[in-house]
Amino acid sequence: MNIEVFRTNATHPDFKILVKELDAFLKITDQDEHEFYNQFNHIDVIKHVVILYVDKIAVGCGAIKKFDNSTMEIKRMYVSSNYRSKGLAQKIIEELENWTKELGFSKCILETGKRQKAAVKFYKKSKYNIIDNYGQYIGMKNSICFEKNV
Repeated sequence: MNIEVFRTNATHPDFKILVKELDAFLKITDQDEHEFYNQFNHIDVIKHVVILYVDKIAVGCGAIKKFDNSTMEIKRMYVSSNYRSKGLAQKIIEELENWTKELGFSKCILETGKRQKAAVKFYKKSKYNIIDNYGQYIGMKNSICFEKNV
């Protein structure tokens, strides 16, 4: 298994394909709340994207976007279903954390849904701490927010 982690931006065609897969998955798990969450996931505002390739096939992605002067928000984390439980998401998040530091930021935050049990478990395993919901997620019962100093 040849793994490559590639930095790009949101205009990359492979990122757009992976985001479509992610949105289809989230439409099922978010149920009635999907439209609310989806309005905050426009990729045109994302400048820092990581795509993970296995044997030259795009199988995962993640992105960071400036939240404030010290914090980047992790967005659009996804690994295709056939490639899960192989440590690939860890490679993506580590690349995003490294990129965050290189850009001069000291913290990453993110939001995921409580129904995404594998994601919640993954972020906890990756040493992210649960925080109060921030921004548009305040008051959203399905949201769980995390942070990590990098």
